[in-house]
Amino acid sequence: MSQSAIAEELESLPGDLPRNWGGLVALGVVSTLLGLFGLWSAFWLTLAGVLMFGALLALGGGLQLFDAFKCKGWKSTFAHGGIAFIYLIVGGLMIFDPVGAAVALTLVLGVALLTAGSLRLVIAFQHRNEIGWKWAAGGGLLSMLLGALVLVQWPVSGVWLIGLVIAIELLINGWTAIFLGLVLRRAKRLA
Repeated sequence: MSQSAIAEELESLPGDLPRNWGGLVALGVVSTLLGLFGLWSAFWLTLAGVLMFGALLALGGGLQLFDAFKCKGWKSTFAHGGIAFIYLIVGGLMIFDPVGAAVALTLVLGVALLTAGSLRLVIAFQHRNEIGWKWAAGGGLLSMLLGALVLVQWPVSGVWLIGLVIAIELLINGWTAIFLGLVLRRAKRLA
């Protein structure tokens, strides 16, 4: 790529992104370190994630309940209030028994992965005469494998899996930010 093409590409990026590559790298390093810490303490990260989710559900349920009673005469007030109570009950259960909630959510996740993978595999074989069907089949098998791994280790996987997923997301976010920042630095030097 020529220097003028690189300069033109940098100009098309939004805001001050090319000039602030160092901030992006720093963000990536912090996110990566948080992800590594999360891997080391997946149980505590699972509890924190479940407690946060429960608190958000309870808060959302409280606000929705307030709104349901505020809207008198609306024909959907009862249904609106019912949704609010569900949020409040589920959020409260998650707050008061985060380990039980994590185990239950992990069971749902394992079944969902196994089911979605199975359905992806069915779809892949329905289209086996088309290009790329093997990729769909591979994705389906991978989802089924992940679901099976979660379920085979359940209920023990319930106390670490959510934290592991959060930690992996932090790691991926960190690595992405670091590499993007380094690419921007290199492109800026070439421009």
